[in-house]
Amino acid sequence: MASTVRKTNWFAIWVSVAAVVALVVVTAVVININTAASGPGADPKGKIIDTDAGAVTFGDGDNVIETYVDFLCPICHEFEKAEGPAIKQLVDGGKATLKVHPVAILDEYTSPKGYSSRAASAFYAVAAADPDKAYAFMQAMYENQPGENSAGLTDEQIVQIAKDAGVNVTADLEKAITSNRYQKYVQAHGLAEGMRGTPTLVINGEIAPISQQMDPNTDILPHLK
Repeated sequence: MASTVRKTNWFAIWVSVAAVVALVVVTAVVININTAASGPGADPKGKIIDTDAGAVTFGDGDNVIETYVDFLCPICHEFEKAEGPAIKQLVDGGKATLKVHPVAILDEYTSPKGYSSRAASAFYAVAAADPDKAYAFMQAMYENQPGENSAGLTDEQIVQIAKDAGVNVTADLEKAITSNRYQKYVQAHGLAEGMRGTPTLVINGEIAPISQQMDPNTDILPHLK
């Protein structure tokens, strides 16, 4: 009885191996792309930025005042006008440290969406590049605050606001603003546990209620050490 000799088709085997390797590579690339798209993005770094807490810090006083704000939030603007001067006086007088946490809970309230996180990204960019002018920029952003359900400010308008506020807008800073360098970082950070909206005021680790009158004599001073 004659025996049958089977020949191995090495060409087909190597083609199959190559196809599997290619599939693995493509899968890895897709995973990396998706991870990059959904990740927290670049971290803002600078001497007044607490990257872990997502805060821009002003002053070094013993009392720690934290505000969670959204640059589209009209009540945040009112809070800054009413209580900001008292807070700044405490910071300038060495009695308090101010930590501003820009969040983007109102990203859905502009068309196109995303103004809150773009504005916060620009704030981080200015704080990193020109920390001495970061507070003035924050105030200017409120003074030029767009309305909810509007288109929001363009990146170019934000650049101009920074310039008008005295910020040294270098080519890199302008690119950081117009490219929304820290937008994903902003979107990855939000309100802390127990917080319901903006503005939220925290003094020395405790949430401090904001009165309807927005009076620092009742909202801030009684909570200081």
